[in-house]
Amino acid sequence: MPTHSAARPPHTTPAGSPLNDLVLYEFPLNERIRVFMRLEQLFLQADHFMQGNSVWDSRAVIATLLEILALFSRNDLKSESLKELDRHAGVFGKLARSQGIDAAKLSTLLSQLESLSGRLYASAGKIGQPLAENELFKAIAQRSAIPGGTCPFDLPAYHYWLQQGDALRKRDLEDWLAPFATIRAAIDLVLNTIRRSGEASEEVAPGGFFQKTLDHALPFQLLRVALSKDQACFAEISGGKHRFTIRFMTAHTHERPVQSKENVGFSLACCML
Repeated sequence: MPTHSAARPPHTTPAGSPLNDLVLYEFPLNERIRVFMRLEQLFLQADHFMQGNSVWDSRAVIATLLEILALFSRNDLKSESLKELDRHAGVFGKLARSQGIDAAKLSTLLSQLESLSGRLYASAGKIGQPLAENELFKAIAQRSAIPGGTCPFDLPAYHYWLQQGDALRKRDLEDWLAPFATIRAAIDLVLNTIRRSGEASEEVAPGGFFQKTLDHALPFQLLRVALSKDQACFAEISGGKHRFTIRFMTAHTHERPVQSKENVGFSLACCML
């Protein structure tokens, strides 16, 4: 049964806290959004290391690209992205006839959805396949399964590439990331639109436990839980599209986390689109 009707204890809610004072926990409610969020994190990780010029930054980008390729090899992400873009276009297309809608913003969003769909439909072959078949990448991928397996004596060709100038390595990395630009833009648009669809409510988890049942007839996609940084616990979320549970666990560096015994105030958004 939902527990959000419990009385709120003082000083335990993030209500009114600036965004930079909050820790946000997100939980996908279906496999498509789960994979999209993993890719989102990997692309952001690649962005971070692309800012650096050292050999270690280049190594980190390559390692991230290998993870991206692994996700693409296990999922038909082009098809999944097109389905989600088309679904979004259908939902927002119906809203065009509603009263009180910002027509200009809606028109811009629909144009973005249409443009990304067209670019993905026009892209030939499987995204990332040429990179996956690159001989250097195949060699790095094989050796990466071994701890420390990308040492110079293991992969002299990789070592040679790493010793090239910063500008050459950066150009190669940009070329290798470029084929993912359109699908990344599509995933970013889908996820950001879903995130904006959820209105946050202030809730309390008595004794660190919260459970809620969702209407299975509604297309819930994502949960977002926000805690103040000064709250000494983290959110452990489990469940699916029918019901979910949040346990607020105390954070210990050297001990196994346990569920908080205190009432925990938090913000919750159940995003559906």
